[in-house]
Amino acid sequence: MYDLIKTLTETWGPSGYEHHVRERIMEEVADLCDEMTVDGLGNLICKVGSGGKRIMMAAHMDEIGLMANYTEPKTGYLRFTGIGGIFQNSLFGNRVMFEDGTVGVIGGEDVVGKGRTSIPGLNKFFIDTEDETGQQRVSEGQPCSMWRETTRRGGRVIGKAMDDRIGCVVAIETMRKLNKQAPNECVFVFTVQEEVGTRGARAAAYGVDPDIGIALDVTATGDDINNRKMAVKLGGGAAIKVHDSTLIVPPAIVRWMVSRAEADGIPYQRELLVGGGTDGGAIQVARAGVPAGCISIPLRYVHTTSETADMNDVQACIDLLTGLLRNPVELE
Repeated sequence: MYDLIKTLTETWGPSGYEHHVRERIMEEVADLCDEMTVDGLGNLICKVGSGGKRIMMAAHMDEIGLMANYTEPKTGYLRFTGIGGIFQNSLFGNRVMFEDGTVGVIGGEDVVGKGRTSIPGLNKFFIDTEDETGQQRVSEGQPCSMWRETTRRGGRVIGKAMDDRIGCVVAIETMRKLNKQAPNECVFVFTVQEEVGTRGARAAAYGVDPDIGIALDVTATGDDINNRKMAVKLGGGAAIKVHDSTLIVPPAIVRWMVSRAEADGIPYQRELLVGGGTDGGAIQVARAGVPAGCISIPLRYVHTTSETADMNDVQACIDLLTGLLRNPVELE
């Protein structure tokens, strides 16, 4: 599983430009599903099983990134805007990669002066793509993603774009365990443009018209020093969402997930996220409304190039989702 995590997290694919990630996932799931299609927005839709409830799983393929939008006349440095939720305090000295493989370095104005004690605005940063001839190799209008190789520290895996390629891994590995056998109509959707407003999930949910929705995404943890108080910790198991800023999970969905985790002996924790949301928030308002929940993978350092997950938590999420889909759905 680590090799798949490394492959997907290192694949280039900021919001709106997920085609390379989609191609990698299609290679992985071609033999794991009964039907595979791509909709007009670019969502990859894979169907497994038939009968029972139609359950839609959504894991987003996109990652946060930057868009070069202006070239400084004298230096050729690129000014940029964010694609998704960029943390300015993580930018200086970081690396980005453009689609053609060009690696740029993010610089900033007066970072050894005022920038040492305060966080500059986004307009004070720039991207340097200068080569040995003194020429900048990229022009404005080109998107880029943050760049860092994925590595591991024991059972912890560290890299960029865990949000939400790790959710994609949960979906793929669940499909592998199901082996095309399920008493429900399971629709796995690998969505686009989640980081810029859950756009892919909105379109996909309208087309799929599910009876139940399950987002597969990451969540923050409350085990950092002086961070937000939150009853989720790294290594604590699958996080079953109860509430976030875009989704109040119906109690019947929470009970369904909790009882399956307890029946199968899967470690779990309840997630109450203050701020942030997932594709689940978009699925719930599709058509006439869909009861939706979320299985979350705990993640430290979200939206940085060193997002950190625990492999045991990832496995717990796979086991929980597999258990839910292998059994007839009974919501109480």
